Amino acid sequence: MRLFKWWEKLRLAHRSDDATAQGGVREFFLPRLTRGFFIRAAAVAAVAAAVFGFLLIPCVIDGASMTPTYPEHGFNFCWRGRYWFSEPKRGDVVVVRHHGRVYYLKRVVAVAGDTVEFRRGKLFVNGEELDEPYVRHICLWELPECTVEPGHFYVVGDNRSQPIGVHQFGSVSAKRIIGAPLF
Repeated sequence: MRLFKWWEKLRLAHRSDDATAQGGVREFFLPRLTRGFFIRAAAVAAVAAAVFGFLLIPCVIDGASMTPTYPEHGFNFCWRGRYWFSEPKRGDVVVVRHHGRVYYLKRVVAVAGDTVEFRRGKLFVNGEELDEPYVRHICLWELPECTVEPGHFYVVGDNRSQPIGVHQFGSVSAKRIIGAPLF
């Protein structure tokens, strides 16, 4: 109840003196600079900084490693809360911190303890060919069998039309997976 009274007092501190609301547009673009205005502006800035600094990290997609699932040039948000209470599963698209503020968008294809191998462009996990309907381009990748270490995930992009040497993929620590794309 006390919070409601405080909010009402703050709201009325910024209310227009014009009862007909004729000055609404002008006051919208040029508000009165009262104490209430600055308090609300600071509250909005703090909430925006918390949300877009810790929960929804803005990410620019600049690369074709996840086409056609995600466009070569686009924008998305990394939802950091996606893996707070669970771990990524095979098939999940994740955001992996590369270094600094550089992130990669990749798909988890194997979890700890799985064996991974590429034969004639086909991905084999635990000796069985993985059904990957999201992969549109044929590749000729060859990679000997390796086992994913505990606390790691094996990630790779959906676009495998380029030679294996130009791709960033492989086993990554669970600590480097910071979340999942929001949409």
